[in-house]
Amino acid sequence: MMDFQQRFKTSPEVIASAPGRVNLLGEHTDYNDGFVLPTAIPQRTTVAIGFSADDRHHFYSVELNESVAVVPADSPPQGFASYVYGCIRVVETAGHPVPPLAVFVTSSVPIGSGLSSSAALEVAVLRGLRSLLQLDLDDVKLAQLGQQAEMQYAGVSCGILDQMACSLADSEHMLFLDTRTLDRQLLPFPTGAEMVVIDSGVARSLATSGYNQRRAECEAAAHQLGVKALRDVTDPQQVASLPEPIRRRARHVITENNRVLKVLAGISAPEFGALMNASHASLRDDYEVSVPALERLVEILQAMPDVFGARLTGAGFGGACVALVAAGQAQAIATNALNLYNRAGYNGRILVG
Repeated sequence: MMDFQQRFKTSPEVIASAPGRVNLLGEHTDYNDGFVLPTAIPQRTTVAIGFSADDRHHFYSVELNESVAVVPADSPPQGFASYVYGCIRVVETAGHPVPPLAVFVTSSVPIGSGLSSSAALEVAVLRGLRSLLQLDLDDVKLAQLGQQAEMQYAGVSCGILDQMACSLADSEHMLFLDTRTLDRQLLPFPTGAEMVVIDSGVARSLATSGYNQRRAECEAAAHQLGVKALRDVTDPQQVASLPEPIRRRARHVITENNRVLKVLAGISAPEFGALMNASHASLRDDYEVSVPALERLVEILQAMPDVFGARLTGAGFGGACVALVAAGQAQAIATNALNLYNRAGYNGRILVG
């Protein structure tokens, strides 16, 4: 595999990385100031950063085999480079000059699977910049800068969930996060349970999917209910007077927040799984972000012995499914589920399990 030295004819100054994430509960709640429950996955994005040999930024992605050169004063690039450039620009906007850089990106986080490949890239780049430029930025500030980069330079009106998870979560715990206050705590996985994540093989793009539309619908619902955000409504009955489809969009967010909060009390694996199943039904029926491939995969997982619950994870419109399963059974369950899924004509792959 080509490395930084081969590509740029010099050595990197710093190397940094960040994990992808899977969200166990709390989908489409973060941009509504709500509650989320992600965990980090083993797959990571790694960046090597050095100084450019000329007056341009040079970015290279191993997985995409794509090279981009950017004059710092030019308009933002497209594709993966927009995230890297966006991180540089938000650091500069925060008052920290950035010289022309060479950035070499490699990643095992699947792209378009709902596992935060973009946020992992942003956090890795920002960690690299923090080290290279000796910036006084904590992990929360890094997440906030990553969110700004994605919104301003990649055109996705994202919440803070993905960047906070990639910056602060680990793979041994669940990260409970209040996205309004950024209060957070690490919680243990339910006793006797572990996680399976399977990619449906159907990629999706947030900027071109219905993501921004859903966000606008939620803002319209909050406005009609007279609240700052849907987080401020706790009773699903309060949305009964709203017109469709924003009534159903709001109902999903309210019930999803309530599901996440139930976990704080400490619940069993079967109870947690039931919440995941309810979350999926809400994402399918009220939020309408599922697709046939995800439905088939979730159906297969939910029907298997030793599976407590399963749901789509990420924004939907494709991507991955996550399941909570009996400890010690993840590998067998993932293999059997994938075989059934692919036999049905799909092309999935196991990501965790």
